[in-house]
Amino acid sequence: MAKTLAVAVDLWRSFQRERGTVAAVQGCSFSINAGETIAIMGASGCGKTSLLNLIAGLDVPSSGRLEWPGLGSSDTLRPERIGVVFQSANLMPALTALENVELPILLSNGSEAEARALAALATFSVEALAGKLPEQLSGGQAERIAVARAIVTNPELIVADEPTGQLDQVGAAILVDRLLAWGQQTGSAIVIATHDERIAAKMNRIWRMRHGKFERVDERPVCTGTG
Repeated sequence: MAKTLAVAVDLWRSFQRERGTVAAVQGCSFSINAGETIAIMGASGCGKTSLLNLIAGLDVPSSGRLEWPGLGSSDTLRPERIGVVFQSANLMPALTALENVELPILLSNGSEAEARALAALATFSVEALAGKLPEQLSGGQAERIAVARAIVTNPELIVADEPTGQLDQVGAAILVDRLLAWGQQTGSAIVIATHDERIAAKMNRIWRMRHGKFERVDERPVCTGTG
């Protein structure tokens, strides 16, 4: 049986706004197991980002239960156990591409940071950009480097928020295929928020959200490939 990485029961996240309380996540229950690939889909503002932030331990629920039985407590999740790809590449502007990818290893007191960072960059064919600063990169290049940074510590779970927004259809497919291939090799779970049905079709499960709730959950047999 696959290891359960995260479990949520009746998960809520509310925010105070000028016009009152907004519930971005409403009563969501789910589990994420090792090796699973999951797409979260829905219109802008439906709660995808809020849900991803909860899963990654970047935010805390307003109510309900969220645990990481296969990963540990919320203060030990990142960067070793959970890799995060933000909606914007969120690279450190004063660091080169290589240094940005090395950073999670250095924060976790890991070794061989440069070699591992170069290998992660090569996974997405951007190793030639290792010496470039973020301001010298295109949006698509920055996204590839952000995904390389997320995988560099070999985390057991990747959480990615619209990681292909700056890429064309072909580039998006290549990036996701390589990320899924990496996940298949490592046994890691991958959760991606996306508007692209073509990307969602590559995943084992699709969580469709509407107004903070799961409108529908589509299940597929676990795939043996990324095509």
